[in-house]
Amino acid sequence: MTRLVLARLNHETNSFSPVKTPLAAFAPKWGGEAQAAAGNYPAAIGAFHAFARRIGAEIEVPLVAHAMPSGPVEDDAFEAMAQAILAAVEKGCDGILLDLHGAMVTRSHDDGEGELLRRIRAAAPGVPIGVALDLHGNITQAMLDHCDVIVGFKTYPHVDMVETGEHVARLFEPLLYGAPRPAMALCHPPMLAATLCMNTTTDCAMADLIALARQAEARPGVQAVTVFGGFPISDLAETGLSIVSVADTPELAREVARELGREAWRRRAEYVYAEEPLPQSIARAAALADGSAPVLLLDHGDNCMSGGSCDVMDVLEELLAAGHDGIMVGPIADPQTVARLFAAGEGAEAEIALGNKTPAEGLPAPRPPLRLKGRVAALSDGRYRVAGPIYHGQELSMGRAAAFDTGVARIVICEQPHEPLDLGCFACLGLDAARARFLHLKSRMYCRPVFEPLAKAVVECASSGVTASDYQLFAFKKLARPIYPLDLGTTWHD
Repeated sequence: MTRLVLARLNHETNSFSPVKTPLAAFAPKWGGEAQAAAGNYPAAIGAFHAFARRIGAEIEVPLVAHAMPSGPVEDDAFEAMAQAILAAVEKGCDGILLDLHGAMVTRSHDDGEGELLRRIRAAAPGVPIGVALDLHGNITQAMLDHCDVIVGFKTYPHVDMVETGEHVARLFEPLLYGAPRPAMALCHPPMLAATLCMNTTTDCAMADLIALARQAEARPGVQAVTVFGGFPISDLAETGLSIVSVADTPELAREVARELGREAWRRRAEYVYAEEPLPQSIARAAALADGSAPVLLLDHGDNCMSGGSCDVMDVLEELLAAGHDGIMVGPIADPQTVARLFAAGEGAEAEIALGNKTPAEGLPAPRPPLRLKGRVAALSDGRYRVAGPIYHGQELSMGRAAAFDTGVARIVICEQPHEPLDLGCFACLGLDAARARFLHLKSRMYCRPVFEPLAKAVVECASSGVTASDYQLFAFKKLARPIYPLDLGTTWHD
């Protein structure tokens, strides 16, 4: 019987984030619990599990682990998770399918996925390895060298995670039965693409480039083409946009990857995001707010899914200073304030010092916490089940959570940074996000499939957090230079 090892180890690392990433951040599932979780999981690992069942394989899932984006992964966490996968591989297997990210940095390894794949390949030479990656992966040659198939997401917000796993499985299956291994090629123009310029639901250069990738996949001999936008605030030499192609021959793989790389470079200026001053954003939002539906304010400077601390108060302070009301905001991560509100109890009047408590190396010190008076409107364990398309059906937790009502603003405050990708993060506290005048979220993209259809308009708001879209603010130490747009005179000839 064919024996397959499947695993999910997923982290997008912000090298500048002050949010720690210990083992507990991954909420890892091991052994039997991991195997149970993998079935119908709404990501590539779920597709891998379905494929393995379809072919009647013996399945071992040593690990299912995912952490919200944050700072570098602690070494003991990486070693524990890598060792679990290696132990399963070392028992002997016929194939390995891995659901990874592509932008994981650990304390000791800039290229976490490359290091993991190197170890796995050394433990299982000749065994087929298929890998699914996030669109925001920073792809290295080491990743290609130590596996056989790489396919990444083609959507942002990511709604094709399962489909990506299915694509990997289609290319992987013939390898189990002796088919020749395909060739892979990597093209990496020297350019950083702004995350806010990767929204594939809009008419933009990124969407056009991915359309070209899909067209290339229809050519004879081309098995997969992925445009990786990269994660610009993971500080390693290879950070940035890249193309990975999988084809029948090395020549065809290189030709396709270079063709798309040249197109990305030709339109490089369209991947640069110009931040609007925050007061202008708030004034624009106010002009749009007519009470018919919320105006969605997205704080891309303190975005949870890019490693933000979720406690930068800039946007809320600006709204309050401008005299606005009908505000709903969250989730704000402030465990100290949550503890105070739980001690006070539901219905109690309280004065709090909210947010601005997480300093980040290399950025200005946070301003004092925002002092607010109000009422503890609701308390919750912060758990809810996702109804939207991203991680549909999964139970998520913000840690303990409280709803605090100041009269002009209703604020969700929780114990840990949490991406508002579903209405549940408000509904678990009895709040109806659709009734807000201004709905301020610590998000830039993952919220959009659920919240954008409810909104009158979307306004992107800059704040002073560690996920700012102005990359000149970050003190890169390892990034290969010159690179556009940090170095405007950069030239490239593929």
